[in-house]
Amino acid sequence: MSTRLLLDNSAWARLDSRSLPQARADEIAEWLEKGQLEVCLPFLLEAGYSARNGADQAALIGDLLALPRVAIDQRVEDRALDAQAQLARVGNHRLPPVDLLIAALADINGLGVLHYDNDYDLLAQKTDLSFQSVWLADRGTL
Repeated sequence: MSTRLLLDNSAWARLDSRSLPQARADEIAEWLEKGQLEVCLPFLLEAGYSARNGADQAALIGDLLALPRVAIDQRVEDRALDAQAQLARVGNHRLPPVDLLIAALADINGLGVLHYDNDYDLLAQKTDLSFQSVWLADRGTL
């Protein structure tokens, strides 16, 4: 894979799943080693939310900050708002704000999104956001 991917919490939370095929786990480990997986503030906040305590949160975020990081700017905010408006026009605007921001970041920065979440396929199909939607594993298998 040559595409750089933003990491979504839906994939991150399932990386240690026993149902994840070993070949896929190895592939993702390779992407991590090559710096092809990137993080952003919305993902970091979601990941930190799952921490059990302060020490766990500090260790987790410290590890994740070793990955390349993509920042939100005004263009990303505007793209996310526009995508939400596009979805509202077709009755699908109730997607999590984090997913909208991550998809907008991917669009603006020419990235894909590694996820395990139907919302990204919906965003790719029902808006003009352009990003590669990459499932961690086949839908419904984890």
